[in-house]
Amino acid sequence: MNNPNANTGNKDYGDKAFDAAAKKFGGAHGQKIAGNRAMSEKITDGLRKVYEKATGKKVNPKYSN
Repeated sequence: MNNPNANTGNKDYGDKAFDAAAKKFGGAHGQKIAGNRAMSEKITDGLRKVYEKATGKKVNPKYSN
């Protein structure tokens, strides 16, 4: 039931990069965030909004779903 590839569907590059960074640098808390898809998605969506507001440009669909 604990398939590591089960929660990788529909992840864009931004989500994958965030999860990798959280696992590597976040310690136990980072593991928890990376394992919680909803929380990771909420954080990366917030980062996208900040980027788009600061630059006035949309994030490339390749990096954002």
